[in-house]
Amino acid sequence: MSMNKTFGSMLIIAGTTIGAGMLALPLASAGLGFTTATLIMFGIWSLMTYTALLMLEVHQYADHQATLNSLARDLLGKKGQFLANFAVCFLMYSLCAAYIAGGGGQLNDKLNNWVGLEVSAQTSTVIFTLVIASIVAIGTHSVDMVNRVLFTLKVIALVVMLSLLAPNVEGGYLVNMPVEKGLIISALPVIFTSFGFHGSIPSIVRYIGLDIKALKKVMIIGSSLPLLIYVFWQLTSQGVLSQQDLMASNSLGSFIGTLSEMLHNPMVSQSVSVFADLALATSFLGVSLGLFDFVADSFKQNDKKHGRVQTAAMTFIPPLAFALFYPQGFITALGFAAIALVILAIFLPVAMVSAQRKQLEANSGYQVAGGKPALLAATGAGVLIITAQFLQMAGVIPAVG
Repeated sequence: MSMNKTFGSMLIIAGTTIGAGMLALPLASAGLGFTTATLIMFGIWSLMTYTALLMLEVHQYADHQATLNSLARDLLGKKGQFLANFAVCFLMYSLCAAYIAGGGGQLNDKLNNWVGLEVSAQTSTVIFTLVIASIVAIGTHSVDMVNRVLFTLKVIALVVMLSLLAPNVEGGYLVNMPVEKGLIISALPVIFTSFGFHGSIPSIVRYIGLDIKALKKVMIIGSSLPLLIYVFWQLTSQGVLSQQDLMASNSLGSFIGTLSEMLHNPMVSQSVSVFADLALATSFLGVSLGLFDFVADSFKQNDKKHGRVQTAAMTFIPPLAFALFYPQGFITALGFAAIALVILAIFLPVAMVSAQRKQLEANSGYQVAGGKPALLAATGAGVLIITAQFLQMAGVIPAVG
């Protein structure tokens, strides 16, 4: 059973990571050229895997039911707990609102155009939310099972998409260098958010139990799958279109349109569309599972049926209301997503591990390699990403993706 859970958990991590945001990667890194973009992705992957392992180092001394709420309270006190709660709620609720809006729109499109049902956009959005909420409320095991099916379909769509593009790759396009150095900084927040899965780590720990060896495997392999897929996706998309064409595609729709036209193949846009739908669903499952467990821990909800229904209401009603009644609001919030993710995935793990290592002078348990220099390097990278995000908001450097 445990091997089975380990495999399922790797797919939950990978599924949470590979969201619909992956499709924006070629646009975000259009001006960088393939080599530079790949090096940045590799650097960010190393950073995120390192901080995920830091989270395991923290988890090993806590109750296996702990979420960031209780971990931060125990190691960083009330202020740390407040910051952790704010970052988790801000990031996960705005992501969920985005997934609900996107998923509701895609479902509405399918129901109206494919099935021929006349359904309002609001109804589709509510149906989509109810389906995901039910899967999450049943528990991690049901998320695992549904995620496996969706992930398999997602990989099939991806293989179709890449195999259509691959024969058209031109080596010349892949040796392009960055158009201007400022674009490297611009691309950081987009690429960084494409590797975020840290909100679901406590749910995975709760699911597998405190088996550090299995959890390490889950974090390393679960985060490596997206890296591998992203590199292939960049290779095919940046190899098929010239840098000028990529940089001219200012939206995802126009980028996919350009690809389909160039290859004279409607299958391209269909496989991309199916992939985007599935990527959104798996990402939403992973993020809302993390949020669900976080809410349950913060409000001390019981694990019985009644308690889980209440937790599901607190998890899904706020983002649903946002998506239905105030769509501009969460779009603005998503602009700050990279900053909340830096707090959640870099600053908090580093701070908690530093506090814990001070408390446990003779550390006999699992300790991530690298010592103080690695912690400082990770913090520096976090500061750089936040700075890039602020410079973009202020219009000092170009916004991408």
